[in-house]
Amino acid sequence: MARIAVIGAGMGAMAAAARLAVAGHRVAVYERTETYGGAVRRFERDGFSFDTGPGLLPLPAVYRDLFVKTGKEPLESCVELVQVDPSSHHVFADDTRVSLPNASRAGVVAALDEALGPGAGQRWGDFLVRAREAWDRTRRPLLEEPLWPNWSVLAEREPYPAVPHKRLLRTRRAATLAEIGAWELRDPRLVALLDHHALAYGLDPSDAPASAAVLPYLEHAFGTWYVRGGMRELARAVYERCVARKVEFVFGAEVTRVLEKDGRAAGVEFADGTVAEADTVVGTGPGRLGDLVRGGALYTAGAVEPRPEGLANGRVVVCLALRGARAADAAHRTVVHGRDPESELEFFTLGVPPEHPTVRIDRPDDPALRPDDAHEAVVLTSTVPSLTRYDWSAAGAADSVADRMVTAAERAMPGLRERILWREVRTPVHTREETGSEGGGVPAPALASAAGTRLYPANTTAIPGLFSVGGWSHPGGGLAHAGMSGALVAGLIVEGPEFRGSQ
Repeated sequence: MARIAVIGAGMGAMAAAARLAVAGHRVAVYERTETYGGAVRRFERDGFSFDTGPGLLPLPAVYRDLFVKTGKEPLESCVELVQVDPSSHHVFADDTRVSLPNASRAGVVAALDEALGPGAGQRWGDFLVRAREAWDRTRRPLLEEPLWPNWSVLAEREPYPAVPHKRLLRTRRAATLAEIGAWELRDPRLVALLDHHALAYGLDPSDAPASAAVLPYLEHAFGTWYVRGGMRELARAVYERCVARKVEFVFGAEVTRVLEKDGRAAGVEFADGTVAEADTVVGTGPGRLGDLVRGGALYTAGAVEPRPEGLANGRVVVCLALRGARAADAAHRTVVHGRDPESELEFFTLGVPPEHPTVRIDRPDDPALRPDDAHEAVVLTSTVPSLTRYDWSAAGAADSVADRMVTAAERAMPGLRERILWREVRTPVHTREETGSEGGGVPAPALASAAGTRLYPANTTAIPGLFSVGGWSHPGGGLAHAGMSGALVAGLIVEGPEFRGSQ
């Protein structure tokens, strides 16, 4: 039985801890804040509750597998999963509206044809077929297996089978998500539908590789799911599974250094100077791990380099406590698309907030989130630059963006402003405080091609006994990918370097 120290209590770290404890190891989790869950947080006030991190769960099979492998009680006995239908309602720039059924290609095609005109649904359906091929080519190496030593194969080949596009006597194929939209979808509303899947993960469609087509495919193929009581309930269930498996949690414990002995990780040192010895150390994110290692050298030459966390885009979340009952026909998630896509992208590069941002509206039909049925808890989310490219702490900066988000949301919820009792605005400043992410950025899932710039460093490091877990390491960010990072790290520790992932 080995002693394992886990730095941080994010979803990936807890997923690894539970699996390692079941394998017979003595696991201790050291979290610098006073709670677990990483970015999966909840804000509560006056009987209202709001998810301030992810609002929906893709690929629930990742967490189903975690619960099957770590105990007798399946996931559904610990939380109530609800498949959201429609998966999303969309309000486009021209105010065209469409509701997309959950996990039904035929239903989506029919809905788009009816709302956008004949042929629109077929173009989107054909795109999903090509996106499925990209998913089939990259699913195992980018989600289910440790990062290949010859990872450059993933960097060089574009897995998305783009349609040839002839222009000025030249034939080209889409290399970015924006080019897929322009050359294959051709309708600005379909382009907006595609782009929002990238923006939801903080990706700029103009430089996101074509392989990002797997993101809308994930929603189409596996559906979107909500956890009754709020997504924080998923974090609670994982935490309780860890505790049931005798994982020790120490909160308010800030790790300042990874100890080394005889060339391998040997424990951790805390801010107060005390130490905890361990045979193996698991940390969250190679960027922060590098700061904890003497010399900062985590990876050998030729490895995927850590991506600067401060350059990743972040989120603004506006929690709205509303008077008045939730409309019976309200969609769980509505996406209000911005009226000027160019100005939205300029926010990331020039730091000028758009007048009409794209806003995701989450309106769960969940009595646990509101004081009574005469009120409603609503969450607005927009993708924004991180602290390194916009001063979110400046006076009025957060409220200015929040005001524009509320105005945009009123296109889908007329009279919204008059219903607001109070609001809470959360920015990348809060993300940095809660997760330790430099600049408050949020990691996106790993993607193939793009010369490897969308890959994350391997879960193993150059220091024996030191592993990296969570959204800033392979296979990247998002609830499903974080859960898989825990599975991969546990497999590498239990089975050794020969571990090749789930079969």
